[in-house]
Amino acid sequence: MRPWGRLRTGGGPARLRHDALLALSLALADSVLALTVADGRRPDAVGWTLLFAGHLPIVWRGRSPMLALCLMVSLIAPYHALDYNHTAPIAPTMLILYTVAATGTARRTLITGSVVIVVTLTLNALTNPDGMVEFLRISGWIVAVLLFGGYVRVHRQYIASVLERAERAERTREEEARRRVAEERLRIARDLHDLLAHSITLIGVQTSVAAHVLTTDPERLDRETVARALDDIAETCRTARGELRTTLEVLRDQGALGEAREPLPGLDGLPDLVEAARLAGARVEPSVRIRQAPPAVGAAAYRIVQEALTNAVRHAGPEPGIRVEMHERDGALHLSVTDDGTGPTSGGTPGFGLVGMRERARSVGGTLDAGPRAGGGFGVTAVLPLGSVMPGGGTG
Repeated sequence: MRPWGRLRTGGGPARLRHDALLALSLALADSVLALTVADGRRPDAVGWTLLFAGHLPIVWRGRSPMLALCLMVSLIAPYHALDYNHTAPIAPTMLILYTVAATGTARRTLITGSVVIVVTLTLNALTNPDGMVEFLRISGWIVAVLLFGGYVRVHRQYIASVLERAERAERTREEEARRRVAEERLRIARDLHDLLAHSITLIGVQTSVAAHVLTTDPERLDRETVARALDDIAETCRTARGELRTTLEVLRDQGALGEAREPLPGLDGLPDLVEAARLAGARVEPSVRIRQAPPAVGAAAYRIVQEALTNAVRHAGPEPGIRVEMHERDGALHLSVTDDGTGPTSGGTPGFGLVGMRERARSVGGTLDAGPRAGGGFGVTAVLPLGSVMPGGGTG
């Protein structure tokens, strides 16, 4: 519905009461004019009936302006034709004309004005053939009221369109705010998943190593190996605690404008991931032939490799062989993480690792594929666009 549609159908109880009081007030005022102003003969019983009945359509002008105008014309036209006081019914007639112009269309207003002027000309010719000046005066009032009603209609339409644009803009701002909140929640969920899943997996593997050493040959306990495994567990816990604290600080200061954030891990953090996987028992062979990438791309690559190594350590079996390759080609960073293990078990509970990796790749306009390899094991490959400029890129 057009924004000004409600202006054309305002016929609620409050509007009816308002218009009824207005009709009664005008009827009382016009009855005084009919008795005091010498403009035609004083109404008799027929004249009073037509005059008062001509005010009744005002009550329904809000619901159906055209019907109200037709009813008024059918009552006021005989009143003027019988040469009763011509001043008395002017106010209600002009009010109905204004309502038609203010609530209709320009075309309807033009047609209505033409019909009313023709009827006025006819009545004036029958009752006052020599009153051309009076006809021009009446026609001028009709045109003025219709123009004023048209101006009010256009102004209302303009105000309604401005309000509608403001409402749309507000809805757009709210939707954008909700979208940003959802994206931030998704980013935080990915960060927490990558951090906790990686750390907990390493702790689990290292704990299994310590338990294995303790239970294999208790009489010939290798205290040095146990101590090293426990030290690795403690170091992993400290690293996880530090990263978790950083993430929580970002969340706590979410509303602060201009708050500096810790730099996201990038390609420079890959050696730490490789070393952590080796500590967990994996045989990792890195082949990284790109030194630097844009921060967003570097962070996405870091998280993808982190999740892929975590999955390999968790699912590929004992001491899996893992190959990490990363290089630049055709303006994009190409990375792959493959292992020679058994891959994820089909009976396990599905997690969010693969979903998170794909979201990481999509966040920088890239793509990611993951699945079992034909020759055994599992593979993750991703292509991440580097953009028009890649500072410090090169081969090594």
